[in-house]
Amino acid sequence: MAPPLLLLLLASGAAACPLPCVCQNLSESLSTLCAHRGLLFVPPNVDRRTVELRLADNFIQALGPPDFRNMTGLVDLTLSRNAITRIGARAFGDLESLRSLHLDGNRLVELGTGSLRGPVNLQHLILSGNQLGRIAPGAFDDFLESLEDLDLSYNNLRQVPWAGIGAMPALHTLNLDHNLIDALPPGAFAQLGQLSRLDLTSNRLATLAPDPLFSRGREAEASPAPLVLSFSGNPLHCNCELLWLRRLARPDDLETCASPPGLAGRYFWAVPEGEFSCEPPLIARHTQRLWVLEGQRATLRCRALGDPAPTMHWVGPDDRLVGNSSRARAFPNGTLEIGVTGAGDAGGYTCIATNPAGEATARVELRVLALPHGGNTSAEGGRPGPSDIAASARTAAEGEGTLESEPAVQVTEVTATSGLVSWGPGRPADPVWMFQIQYNSSEDETLIYRIVPASSHHFLLKHLVPGADYDLCLLALSPAAGPSDLTATRLLGCAHFSTLPASPLCHALQAHVLGGTLTVAVGGVLVAALLVFTVALLVRGRGAGNGRLPLKLSHVQSQTNGGPSPTPKAHPPRSPPPRPQRSCSLDLGDAGCYGYARRLGGAWARRSHSVHGGLLGAGCRGVGGSAERLEESVV
Repeated sequence: MAPPLLLLLLASGAAACPLPCVCQNLSESLSTLCAHRGLLFVPPNVDRRTVELRLADNFIQALGPPDFRNMTGLVDLTLSRNAITRIGARAFGDLESLRSLHLDGNRLVELGTGSLRGPVNLQHLILSGNQLGRIAPGAFDDFLESLEDLDLSYNNLRQVPWAGIGAMPALHTLNLDHNLIDALPPGAFAQLGQLSRLDLTSNRLATLAPDPLFSRGREAEASPAPLVLSFSGNPLHCNCELLWLRRLARPDDLETCASPPGLAGRYFWAVPEGEFSCEPPLIARHTQRLWVLEGQRATLRCRALGDPAPTMHWVGPDDRLVGNSSRARAFPNGTLEIGVTGAGDAGGYTCIATNPAGEATARVELRVLALPHGGNTSAEGGRPGPSDIAASARTAAEGEGTLESEPAVQVTEVTATSGLVSWGPGRPADPVWMFQIQYNSSEDETLIYRIVPASSHHFLLKHLVPGADYDLCLLALSPAAGPSDLTATRLLGCAHFSTLPASPLCHALQAHVLGGTLTVAVGGVLVAALLVFTVALLVRGRGAGNGRLPLKLSHVQSQTNGGPSPTPKAHPPRSPPPRPQRSCSLDLGDAGCYGYARRLGGAWARRSHSVHGGLLGAGCRGVGGSAERLEESVV
């Protein structure tokens, strides 16, 4: 009975192993080896009792919960060098005994919060050689207490979940090399007491924030786990911010400085401490004074230089730090933007630039010009309410609220898109700082402002909407009596006008003129081409008769300024070869053909004059005169 029972056991074990894989049962632990099998997915008939599952070097593209369901005894899972692009939520949810997970050499671009949920006892996580650009903050939460090795090298990471990594007390090895990390948060590794290797090679780190972890050198006897630190291949900016690291004198890799220019290319640990210097901030340019109308946006600018780049802050008129709010926003480049200004925003603002070498300040004065309030000054707290241009215009049209001594405002020379605003000099006793024109249209209720110098009494409004009704008011702005007073505004008058409707006549006229010009141009080109053709025929005929008859020069006096014609050279007589008789030639010496050429030239001359505006005038006597003028122009 023993041999049949053994055969039965072997048959049952062979049936549990997937067809393309190899299964090994050693020491009561089952290993399923499916590497290099050309698999497109995880075999569904893998024995759930498997302890080691190797699926490397296949073509698996996605992982989901059914792939490893009920495999609670799996300890080692290798999925290296596949084509995995997606890991479903809780794909490893049943792998509570998993200790090692290899996902290197795949095509992962993102790890979500639930992608790695399940393996609560995981100790080794290898994610190198992927295309990871983002890791969710809670992706490692299930194995923070147990993880010992984390490899995130050769990815596209700019940020990693620093909060999760900093909470791994058992972490021994952290590989972050060959990524795009450009900054480390202060104290990111302060709680990693067991960390023995930190690889930051070939990132974009220009500086490193002080951290007690880096003071643990290789030769530190008191430290239970001396740290091996590698940060070569980074564009280190060797200034005073890295002086703390230089003072450690660690015997690590051959790190070099990338900047400033005086230290570029030098070995980091060989640069003297005195050369790790910084430059204090210097405010290069800033807004000195700014005047805005009440309700408008105010932008205060401040630019500072320094090494390292200064941090910019703003202090308001109330000596409080201006932060981001619904009304104001401070940008890192030193720009302060106030969205809607009010009377309370006026005053002096201080721009502060700070870096480790010192600080610099600059003062900016902001003045808010109050808007007119249409005689309604009963607003809460003594502050006038918002202006109403339409109400002011209607009041001015009804003759209410304006004084007889104030000059009237007129809008003349109104076209479809423009209008000329005119007003008088006003009361000479009242000083005027500037004039302000406010207007809006029936097409758009947006209130538009125009500032006019006090010496002007005319202003041309442009870019108006054709066929629209406009309400316009003119105000005189007077300087404040004291530093704390608001700018005084006085309503000079209002007017209502309408722009002319847009007329298609201009477009038709432009098209007509363009068409006529194009016709004349094309006709001129054709006439010129025909003239060239005629001249070519004449020159050809003259050249053909050059050996038989002397050339007549009766029509070239215009080329010699009326002087005597030059005597042509005498050619030695030669007997012309016999040639066949021809009916008619364009030879200038042939009377019959010459008359035909003259008639042809006269016809094209009349055609040329008609295209450019009319036929030949009274000075043209018959066809012969036209031909003579044509020849003079040609010769």
